[in-house]
Amino acid sequence: MIKTDALIIGAGPTGLFTAHQLKLIGLNCEIVDNLDKIGGQCIELYPDKPIYDIPAIPECTGEELTNNLLEQLKPFNIKFHLGERVDELKKDNEKWNVKTSKGTVFETPNVIIAGGVGSFEPRKFSPKECEQFENKTILYSIKNKKIFDGKTVSIFGGGDSALDWALELSKTSKVNLIHRRDEFRAIQATVDKVKELSNDGKINLITNSQLKTVSGNGKLEEIEIENDNKETKKLKTDFALGFFGLIMQLGPIANWGLNLNKKTVEVDTEKFETNQKGIYAVGDICNYPGKLKLILSGFHEGALAARACFKLARPNEKYRFEFTTSSKTIQNRLGVKSD
Repeated sequence: MIKTDALIIGAGPTGLFTAHQLKLIGLNCEIVDNLDKIGGQCIELYPDKPIYDIPAIPECTGEELTNNLLEQLKPFNIKFHLGERVDELKKDNEKWNVKTSKGTVFETPNVIIAGGVGSFEPRKFSPKECEQFENKTILYSIKNKKIFDGKTVSIFGGGDSALDWALELSKTSKVNLIHRRDEFRAIQATVDKVKELSNDGKINLITNSQLKTVSGNGKLEEIEIENDNKETKKLKTDFALGFFGLIMQLGPIANWGLNLNKKTVEVDTEKFETNQKGIYAVGDICNYPGKLKLILSGFHEGALAARACFKLARPNEKYRFEFTTSSKTIQNRLGVKSD
């Protein structure tokens, strides 16, 4: 049995930053993740996709963000348990006993769920013909954008992922952007830029249309789309990318007695604690009035949850807030040399 001050479920950006905050205030923690790699959705779904809403970082990819967070954690030697799903969570007096799919058992007063949207898989194209090309030339996430250089890429979707990738790939590829409506769910600045490139002939924007079928000999060669008037059009293409969002599954979390609301966990906004004492939820999986599903929101939530953990982990000590710029204790933990 592994005893720790806090156990974090999820090794995405929010989980990584929460671990940093726990270590800064002197608490031990370990991280469990069902994926076999660190980085969560950032690495699994869009390692190459530009991210623009991290404060003081004008642009970075999901992979770069993950690497920077890991660099920030280096002084603390965090223990990761990858490829392990948390299956059981039981209360034993004032501690939680947590068991994973590989039989690892933890004892801790604090459990922080930072598991993004739980287990997830992308929503796929409906035509059966697509299956033969999936994971080859029909994709639902991008792990290496270089494969599209000089190719024709047809992107389907109207949210941030679809439009962000349309902008990014239009630098090196011929891009068709196809959406079933003429209104988009992406942020307005991105929509405006896409329309500007469309007017300049750098993106072929097609709205009120959906995929009808695909064809090719061993690899994708042509797609057929259909508009609202049932008129069809064929387009030569090398790749088709679908960005329709994720199908979310909470998995074992659904059986832990938490207050659930549409596959998210209800929390307070003081400690980001759930209805179960000592269990917190941060990042995309938590829900509260005014919730924004942004990485920076997850950082804020993780920082407050970490400090709430101190009371249960060290009941006989009083937590004293210190700024990192002035605290000698924190600077020593970080290995910062000061005069």
